[in-house]
Amino acid sequence: MKTLNLRLPTHEYDIHIGRDLLHQLELIRPHLTSEVMIVTNDTIAPIYLSAVQSVLADSVPRLHSVVLPDGEMHKTLDVLNQIYTALLEHNFSRRCTLIALGGGVIGDMTGYAAASYQRGVKFIQMPTTLLSQVDSSVGGKTGVNHALGKNMIGAFKQPELVLIDTKTLNTLPDREFAAGLAEVLKYGLIADADFFAWLEQHWTDLLERDETLLTEAIYRSCALKAAVVIEDETEQGRRAILNLGHTFGHAIETFTGYGQWLHGEAVATGLLMATYMSALLGDVPHTLVERLNTLLLQAGLPIQSPEGMTRDDYIALMARDKKVDAGQLRLVLLKDLGHAIVTGEFPVETLYQTIDHYQS
Repeated sequence: MKTLNLRLPTHEYDIHIGRDLLHQLELIRPHLTSEVMIVTNDTIAPIYLSAVQSVLADSVPRLHSVVLPDGEMHKTLDVLNQIYTALLEHNFSRRCTLIALGGGVIGDMTGYAAASYQRGVKFIQMPTTLLSQVDSSVGGKTGVNHALGKNMIGAFKQPELVLIDTKTLNTLPDREFAAGLAEVLKYGLIADADFFAWLEQHWTDLLERDETLLTEAIYRSCALKAAVVIEDETEQGRRAILNLGHTFGHAIETFTGYGQWLHGEAVATGLLMATYMSALLGDVPHTLVERLNTLLLQAGLPIQSPEGMTRDDYIALMARDKKVDAGQLRLVLLKDLGHAIVTGEFPVETLYQTIDHYQS
């Protein structure tokens, strides 16, 4: 097992990474209260819910669960309300603990419920997808989507514990596994050129789910994200670099309808577009675009915009991005491999050229 400690000014928690951690009560027990609600979905529940319930049963007097529908299209206020309803039906107090057992959607929704139920209760992250293990479970961003924009309703809420059981990746479909690898690539691009080179070296084995290499990739991804979050917990500045490719990617998700493209698939195309635009600006070599393109293709990830998505579609949807400041669009771009910046200083023609280049 590998462990990271994320220490913030007002909160501190551990991120444990290893095999069979869902069964290790000693890691979970210090963070439990007498009332625990497990939040999961109808894909994960048949696989892992009973096992987690069995581990917790002797330590938690009041243990209940709520099973939500699976998929990004269900990351809404209406579905979120099912968590509140379950908590209220069982008379849970503000001393309860929520456990998010699932992927990024479950983690985001459970975290937001924890941030808002009775003005704040504790929660634990048990991410079961690669994308949630390397990204959404760490750092405290929570929320739901709106029809007009992704993740527009939410709050910062740090968990008490992140328990990453790498064995859960054995049941992850290939498409979702590849989508998670897009977020792994992001960390090398924005903050660690050596990690990007390491990923290139081991890419084939990672695609084959080599357990030792995957554990190392998850650990290094979480360490890079934790370092950025510690510096800027509520995204007042540097933390925005974690959104490389996401302004393009969120526009794709909103255009296609949530769930048509997986989040990591949209991010993959967004990473390529941001890297290409950085190359047009002369900050990275075009060979980096080619290197990234090769990795994405090998993983079976998309490298072009959705069919029918125009420049006007991108511009309209990107105008709602959370990084927009005083009406000015800001993008995360690369100044070098391993060095990202947030900037609104770019010729709009370069943005147009990038969008046009990746149209289907």
